[in-house]
Amino acid sequence: MSKLRKLATAGAVVGTVMLTTTVYGAEAAQSLDSTALSKGMEELQNNLNIVWTAVAAFMVFFMQAGFAMVESGFTRAKNSCNIMMKNLMDFAVGTVMWFLVGFGLMFGSGGGWFGTTHFAVGDFAAINLNWTFWLFQCVFAGTAATIVSGAMAERTKFTGYLAYSAVICMIIYPVSGHWMWASLFGLSEGWLEAKGFVDFAGSTVVHGCGAWLALAGAITLGPRTGKYSGDGHSRPIPGHNVPLAALGVFILWFGWFGFNAGSTTVGGTDIGYIAMITTLAAAAGVIAAMITSWLRYRKPDVSMSLNGVLAGLVAITAGCNDVTPAGALLIGAVAGVLVVLAVEFIDKVLKIDDPVGAISVHGLCGAWGTLALCFFLKEGSKADFMIQLLGVLSTFMWAFGCGLLLFNLIKYTIGLRADKDEELRGLDICEHGNEAYSGFQIFTNQ
Repeated sequence: MSKLRKLATAGAVVGTVMLTTTVYGAEAAQSLDSTALSKGMEELQNNLNIVWTAVAAFMVFFMQAGFAMVESGFTRAKNSCNIMMKNLMDFAVGTVMWFLVGFGLMFGSGGGWFGTTHFAVGDFAAINLNWTFWLFQCVFAGTAATIVSGAMAERTKFTGYLAYSAVICMIIYPVSGHWMWASLFGLSEGWLEAKGFVDFAGSTVVHGCGAWLALAGAITLGPRTGKYSGDGHSRPIPGHNVPLAALGVFILWFGWFGFNAGSTTVGGTDIGYIAMITTLAAAAGVIAAMITSWLRYRKPDVSMSLNGVLAGLVAITAGCNDVTPAGALLIGAVAGVLVVLAVEFIDKVLKIDDPVGAISVHGLCGAWGTLALCFFLKEGSKADFMIQLLGVLSTFMWAFGCGLLLFNLIKYTIGLRADKDEELRGLDICEHGNEAYSGFQIFTNQ
């Protein structure tokens, strides 16, 4: 039917042009033909925009699988089912909250601080691209929520996790997101973007917000049982499946092309450039992380190298449309070094237990990329370092402050941390009554 409809439309245009030529002359026919062609090209471009944005959204959604694999691989087998459930349910719960409240707070009209329209998207204009934009931003909100999971892995109650996932996607992420991205929907302009803040795809908007929430959660929870000795010495708790974590990183790298290049929401020539810049930063990040770990530990550490990929990706996300290729290499390389040092510092100096390095990858490397883009801009782009710093600090204060309040509220109401016995036995059996690996759980007669 679609082919017949296109043929009929083309025939109608040709027939109209011929009739106009006969009655009014060639000049009028040429004008009509030009108008019809212009409308047709406009419709084609609009449809291309919708298709590309939708495909990019699907790729970003697939990043949920990547995060689940990374988090599960870097933690112990006895908590794998719990991690799968958390990554499944934070997106499901977050999507509903995004639909009811989150999208309206982030992209509704109402001023520079938060939106006041489009709740439950009931007053959406009937334009197809709007729905595609809603989906694309929904998967971004899911990403911000799932970052928190890794830093709080292996000791968080499932009910507490569901509660904070809902609040993050409903209020915390949308409000700070409005400050920096409100004008993407064209109804309001956030107070930070009005000052000139630049974050093309979300190093601070998405990753920074998620990481500072993760920091608040890890501090409120405290470390896993046995992580630190009586004298404060950090004990390694190895993950159970490094190949699974590696698979997750490759999935995330693939999905990041949708994350960064999809942020154009336009099917245009910028897609290829952004994809190239993204790849350069990721490659530089893993090489730098490998070399840094090799120098520090006398071996090229696999987990640090994998996090180096993510560090480069997070860092370049803010400036992927604005920096030069050489700048991408430098931003990614510094992120790769930074993530190794930051993971050590947070674990051994601050004594904050982050099983997957989420705070270092998404928080510190996101801040670095947001600030560093100022020094590597391609011709025609501009950014002010002090405004970039203001954006990073504002997001930190908002997300970390709200996170401390939220996690302590949950802690003293429905409960945030699993019991010690449940933690030692594993959350898979205690929270879900399942095993990720059949026969793994050892039962004793008591």
